Amino acid sequence: MVDELNTERPRTPRPDINEVAPGAILRWLRLGWRDFRQAGWPSLVHGLIVFGMSVVIVQIALLFWPLLPGAVSGFLVVGPVLATGLYALSQRQERDQPARLNDAVNAWRHGTRCLLRFGLLLVLVATAWVVVSMVLFHFFVNVEIDGPMDFLRFVFQQDDRIFLLWTVLAGLVAAVIFAITVVSVPMLVDRNVTTPLALKTSIRAVARNPVTMTFWALFILVASGFSVATFMIGFIVLYPIMGHASWHVYRDVVDVSRLPPRHPVD
Repeated sequence: MVDELNTERPRTPRPDINEVAPGAILRWLRLGWRDFRQAGWPSLVHGLIVFGMSVVIVQIALLFWPLLPGAVSGFLVVGPVLATGLYALSQRQERDQPARLNDAVNAWRHGTRCLLRFGLLLVLVATAWVVVSMVLFHFFVNVEIDGPMDFLRFVFQQDDRIFLLWTVLAGLVAAVIFAITVVSVPMLVDRNVTTPLALKTSIRAVARNPVTMTFWALFILVASGFSVATFMIGFIVLYPIMGHASWHVYRDVVDVSRLPPRHPVD
């Protein structure tokens, strides 16, 4: 009986990881821009949704200032999963197929179980980070913060080590999230694999390309910071471009030729 069960469940092969030079980042961005332009409004819709969600989150956080740093950074944690539809649009363009908004919606339907589990994991991480961030600012900051200028004054003029501690913790959380998501979500959209395999593959991709992935993470950080500095307006265009570019990161770094597709090509 045990032998029969083992033969019924063949083990999914582990994908190979390619080594990619940092110069590939410029090509990823060019391809991301190309996909954004060719996809048109189905791609732009994702940017508008992220813009709207980020504005709502910030408005809620403004009611209670200790929530603000964690809420903004926590929202960025779930960004890779929100880009699921963008990966599907790039996938169809790669196959010379029309990229429609319905295709982006179908990406969620085809990978519902694994994507929802992964999304739930990121939401839990983001929630935990918001709570930790709120505790740090609310209980350990001896400065009255009643508005944006008070918060900025605390960030740039405070003398204690709380903000430094928050920055270090935020960096660690961001590094871990980046390592487990940089190629895992596109892989779950593209291939019929388990969530653990996708996570391990993403970590292996970062370990094989530490310099390239560090520069790619820095670009995402700068682009996100610019979007926040423009009152979230930058997300309308930059988020779709980063999402499409992330698809090409996955395609360049991971060799998935031996893995079964998530669903048949139309």
